[in-house]
Formats: sequence, C-alpha cells, structure tokens
Amino acid sequence: MAKFNGGFGGGNNMQQLMRQAQKMQQDIQAAQEELADTEVVATAAGGMVEVVMTCDRKLQSIKIKPEAVDPDDVEMLEDMIVAGINEAMNQVEEECERVMGPLTGGMGGLF
Repeated sequence: MAKFNGGFGGGNNMQQLMRQAQKMQQDIQAAQEELADTEVVATAAGGMVEVVMTCDRKLQSIKIKPEAVDPDDVEMLEDMIVAGINEAMNQVEEECERVMGPLTGGMGGLF
C-alpha cells in the first residue's frame, strides 16, 4: 500500500511555498507603498480643472482656473470637476496595473 506524504511532496516543498508566499506578500506591500507615494495629475476642459490624486486613491487637490467659474453655469463647472476626477482615477488604475500587475497576475486594481 502506498504511503501518503502530505500531498505536497514533503516538508521542504511546503517550506519553499511558504517562503515564496512571504516574498510575494512583501513585494505587494512594497508596491502598495510605492503607489501611495505616486501622484497623478489629470486635467479636464483644456486645463481649466486640474486634479491631483495619489495612486492609493486619495484626492490631494483640485485647482480651478478663475475663467472656468461662471455663476450662471455652475453645472458646467461641476461637470468639469467630475471629468477631472474621473481622468485622475483612470490614470491611477493604469499606474496600479503597471506596478501591481506583475505581482498579482493582472489584478492590480484590487489592491
């Protein structure tokens, strides 16, 4: 009768898997820290609105040029701000994928 050896080929393979998992976890943590320190700058409406966001999805600032402010058309200003934030989020997602993709098999946006 065959002897069952734990399913992973013995203790050495299990230790190796644990070391690989720990290294991957450290690499992911380092990448997350890098992303937290990385800023993207997005503009909307031809530069009338500028949005700065870190790649850990924290809004840092919004700058609006004075000529973008029309008291009779607040809705357009609101739309420009939304467009700027959406563009910043797109840039953040691209940067997250670039940094995290190799570590997570393409699921960088999840971290």
